[in-house]
This record gives sequence, structure tokens and C-alpha cells, in this order.
Amino acid sequence: MRKLQIVVLAGFLAAMSCVVASAQSQLSDGEKAAVLLTRYEVWANLTYTTQSGSELKLDVYVPPLARPLAHDEARPATPVVVQVHGGGWVSGQKEDRQLGVLPYLQMGFAAVNVEYRLAKVAPAPAAVEDCRCALRWVLRNAKRFGFDLSKIVVTGGSAGGHLALITAMLPPSAGLDRECTTADDTGWEDAGSQGEMKVAAVVNWFGITDVLAMLHAPEERGYAVEWFGSMPNREEVARRVSPMTYVRSGLPPVITIHGDKDTIVPHSQAERLHAALDKVGVANKLVTVPGGGHGGFSPDQDVAAFAAVREFLVEQRVIGK
Repeated sequence: MRKLQIVVLAGFLAAMSCVVASAQSQLSDGEKAAVLLTRYEVWANLTYTTQSGSELKLDVYVPPLARPLAHDEARPATPVVVQVHGGGWVSGQKEDRQLGVLPYLQMGFAAVNVEYRLAKVAPAPAAVEDCRCALRWVLRNAKRFGFDLSKIVVTGGSAGGHLALITAMLPPSAGLDRECTTADDTGWEDAGSQGEMKVAAVVNWFGITDVLAMLHAPEERGYAVEWFGSMPNREEVARRVSPMTYVRSGLPPVITIHGDKDTIVPHSQAERLHAALDKVGVANKLVTVPGGGHGGFSPDQDVAAFAAVREFLVEQRVIGK
């Protein structure tokens, strides 16, 4: 599966100038890059859970403080985006998407970049379990990093889009985050230790929405077959990890960006989710990229897509104008 396109930093920052906060509107491209790359605090490779004998890692990007904190003073609450990489559940790594957090940093978010178990380590539903554990880690560590629990956004592309959707949509009764363990010493926080984990919005970049359909013609894809392997109950598991299974009222708002010429994840997957969410009254938007494939959009298309994402998050009151 193709990796998501990583836009050259300088060019991307220039193109994104239309959505940069007003305080940075007069900065040159180099100055914008300096703000993002030198002022943000980064914690790399923090362990959020241990599964299949391996420590699973995430990276945290936190905006700079306006002033030093007093003793025992909490960080200001900041919106946070949780990003999940793609790769058809069978390949990829979080480092592939390091630059993917840049647009969200420019919008004022903190960011968490997540890895998860691939099919060669553990088949479905392991990746879903991991991403649920990552979200629980974000909730548990909100005070430590200043995450605003009312403004959590999950995002990803392709398989990462699927994982973002299912992470946000699963009810507690699904039981796919019961084995979350941690190696940190921060202790359990009430907000994330039990009950439903709520997010404010989902940004879905051409993600799989109907997993079961990917196991059968005409939408069958090899990466989906590989994720389930030869398990005898693969259709049952596919339904269990399919966002379409959990469409109901009360879900967080969803924006989907999908090219209408995508051959890796059919555009019809986005259309089905859009129609289903409309039917139950969940705020959502489908942004179709004309002629767009599986990512790899032109710079202008990328800019337009991120402008739509920002507009949607403003409309849903996740961020300010």
C-alpha cells in the first residue's frame, strides 16, 4: 500500500499560510518553520502499553508555554490530535507520518503520533485494541501534558483512517480496550480509567469504513485478507472492527477526505459512511477530491483539504477561528 504523501516542509508551510493563526500571519516561511520545529516540546517513543511481548510507543508534541509554570501549576488545556499511520494494517510506522502533525500544530493543537501492532505481529483486532489503549493513555496523561479532554481529535489515513474512526466510535461494551497496560509511573486518572472514552471529532483521510466488504469481491483487497489471516471467524471479527457496525446517534462529528479515483480504498466506502451518518443525524462532511487517488494529492488539493478540515473543526467548536 502506498504511503501517504509527505509534503516538502517549506513548500507546505508556504501553501498553508491561509490557515495559519493570525499571530503568525506576518512570519516568513523560515520563521514559521522555526516556530514549529524549535519551540514545540517533543517527547519521543513513550511507552503507552505492552502487548505481544513488545512495548508500543507514541510521540507527543506540546505547544510552547507563554511563561514558565509555577511549582505544581498545571499546563494550560490544549486541544490534542491523536494521529494513526496507515499501511493496510500490515506495514508502515509512526515515523512515516511525523510531518503529518504539522497542520494541526499550526492550528494550535498538541499532537500524539501512535504506533500499533501490524499483522505480522498480531492479526485483527490487535491494531484496534492498541489504538484504544493509546486513546486511554491520552486521557490518563491529560494533566501531565495539558491535553484538553473536551477537544480530542483522532485522525489517520487509509488503515489509519479506519483506526481513527473505530477508536472514536467503539462503545465500551465492545470490550476492545480491556487489556491496556502501561509502563509509565503517572498513575491512573479518573477521566481515562474507566467508562466511555469520548472524542470531539474524527478527521478521516480515505479510511476503510466497511471492513467486511474488503474481504469480498468487488472490494476485496489483499492487505485486508492478510490482516485477518486464516482465522475461522474472520467475518465476525471484521464486523466487530468495522466503523459501519457502530453508526448511531451521538457519535462525534466526522470529516472524510477521499479521492474519487482511489483504487486502494474505494470512494464508495466514504459514501456509505457519509450516508449512514446523515441518516442518524451525526454531523459529518465528505470532501471528495476530484481525480484524487489514494492520497498523493496535488499541493493545491492538500491545501484545500486542510482548509476544509480547519473549517469543520471551527464549526464543531473544537478550535477557534
